[in-house]
This record gives sequence, C-alpha cells and structure tokens, in this order.
Amino acid sequence: MDTGESRSLLVAHGRGSDPSHSGWLRSFSNEPGSNATSAGAYLTAASYTGSHGSSRRLIGLDPENDNAEDRAIVIHPAWYANPEIVRQQGKLGRSEGCFAFAERDIDLVLSQLGEGRMIYANRV
Repeated sequence: MDTGESRSLLVAHGRGSDPSHSGWLRSFSNEPGSNATSAGAYLTAASYTGSHGSSRRLIGLDPENDNAEDRAIVIHPAWYANPEIVRQQGKLGRSEGCFAFAERDIDLVLSQLGEGRMIYANRV
C-alpha cells in the first residue's frame, strides 16, 4: 500500500457460482453446500497446511459471507488455477467456494495476505 503497487493474479471462483462452467461468475452464495463464492469482506486468519498445501483461513465479516468459517472457505493453491489451464481450456477450473490461486503464486499471496489483513470479493 505504501508504494501504490498492485498485481493481477488469477483466482478461481466456486463451481456453484458458475454451474455451466462458462468461465464467468454468475451468482454468489453464502449457503453451506452451495460450492459458490461468497461476496463481501474477509479477515485473514491463521495459516495452515492442508490437503492443497499452504493455506490461510478466512473469517467472513458481512452477512453475505458470515458462513465462511463453517463452509471452510480459505485461500489455497490449486493446479486448476494455473495459467497453463487458461491456455489449454480457455478458462480456469473452479473451486468449491475457496479463493484458489495458481500454485506458483501462493507463497506471494500468503505473504502479502498475512493474518489480520482484509480482502474483499465482489463483481468488478
């Protein structure tokens, strides 16, 4: 924030937000089992190593995402968020509602979004 520098990174959205796998987010949901992306502000919480590797828990701060912890919505790496997938298929794969980043970007993402930071998800 001090320098005003920004980066653009690929991040997959939830399969429930794009049921036809068009590559475009169609809707948000906060419902358990929806496999959808939830809109709103999130507080970054503890890091951990899970089934996808280095990951970070998220706490939903808005009524539109306050089930994030119960839904296990986290930041994690995923093979289906790699740029090669876009080149091969014309779009990223989809998560189950998590913020899935390219495997090569996850260390940068986790270091920039340390515990106690805030992220915001919505349509651009």
